[in-house]
Amino acid sequence: MSLPNPEALYARLRDQIEKAFPDRSELGLIGVHSGGAWIAERLHADLGFALPCGFLDSAFYRDDFSERGLKEAPKPAEVPFDVQGRTILLVDDVLYTGRTTRAIVNHLFDFGRPAKIELAVLLDRGGRELPIDAQYVGKHLPLKPNEAFVLTQDDQGAFRLELEVKPN
Repeated sequence: MSLPNPEALYARLRDQIEKAFPDRSELGLIGVHSGGAWIAERLHADLGFALPCGFLDSAFYRDDFSERGLKEAPKPAEVPFDVQGRTILLVDDVLYTGRTTRAIVNHLFDFGRPAKIELAVLLDRGGRELPIDAQYVGKHLPLKPNEAFVLTQDDQGAFRLELEVKPN
C-alpha cells in the first residue's frame, strides 16, 4: 500500500479548520496524546488560536483499560482554559473504533460542560465500534483490523507516516 503524504494531509485538515472557524478567538483546541497533540500544536501555531492549546490522554478513561492495560505512562492532562460553555475542537491522528474519542470526551467533562465538541483527525481508517464521526478529516483510508497507521515526527517537526502490520 502506498501511504499518503502526512504533510499534505495536515495541510488539507488545517485548511478545513481554518474555513470552518474563521474566528478562533474563543475556540478551545485540545490534542489527544501523542499524535493528536503534535497536530494540535501545529494547528495552534499555524492558525493563531487565541487560547493556549490543551492536551489529554485517554489511558485511564478507556472502556477496554482492563484488557489493554497501560502501554506507557499516561501524560498529565493540560486544559489551560475554561471548557464550560465553550466550543472544543478535539484533534487526533487516527480515528478507528471511536473508543479513544469516547474516552477523551469523558475525560474532558471532568473539566466542565462544553457547548459543543467537534473532532478533527489526520486519518479515518474506518472500523467504528461506537457512533463517533470526525467533522474534519485529512483522508479516509480503510485498513484491515491487523493494520495500523503510526504517526511520528522528525527532528524538524515534519510528520512521517508508517504502516504497522501485526500478525493475524
